[in-house]
Amino acid sequence: MASRIISKKLVCIVAVGFFLSCETAFSQNVALKTRLTNIALLSFDLGVEVGLSQKWTAELSATYNPWTLADNMKWKILKFEPQVRYWPCQKFMGWFISSYIHGGFFNIGNVPLPPFRDTRYEGWFLGGGIGAGYQFILSRHFNLELEIGGGYAYSRYDSYMCPKCGTVLSEDTPNHYWGPTKANITLVYLF
Repeated sequence: MASRIISKKLVCIVAVGFFLSCETAFSQNVALKTRLTNIALLSFDLGVEVGLSQKWTAELSATYNPWTLADNMKWKILKFEPQVRYWPCQKFMGWFISSYIHGGFFNIGNVPLPPFRDTRYEGWFLGGGIGAGYQFILSRHFNLELEIGGGYAYSRYDSYMCPKCGTVLSEDTPNHYWGPTKANITLVYLF
């Protein structure tokens, strides 16, 4: 009996804390973002997220990596990712769920990871998915965001033999992929 009363009180305290935390955020409407995970891969990354209402936002982000590294190693990518998000409490604070599409171009090869070690892949991709994440308030203008997502990506590519990556192995190869499509750690600046 005593444990039931303690459990009910604990549930009430957690619920009240959750609803009170929904009211403590600042009411910014625009965020400038950069994904630290993409910067770690030497990519330029920038996104803009705009509040549509108290609980909905829309984001457009882009990632660009133009580099050819030592030994003809390539990790070139141009990616665009628009998405919409629903925030159960308030935008730019706490938990969110998202729906996104992504698309772009890639040229990846001679990277010391299978299957890119001995082959270069050059092509395009298009897909989408759903995600979930959490945004931590660091200060009035800075947040840190964690997000994961899964969905579908369709790609078409030509593959080339490395190390010079010049001999064509296959052309216009289609690929269907279902699984994880994003895992981001993002620094957010709120206006």
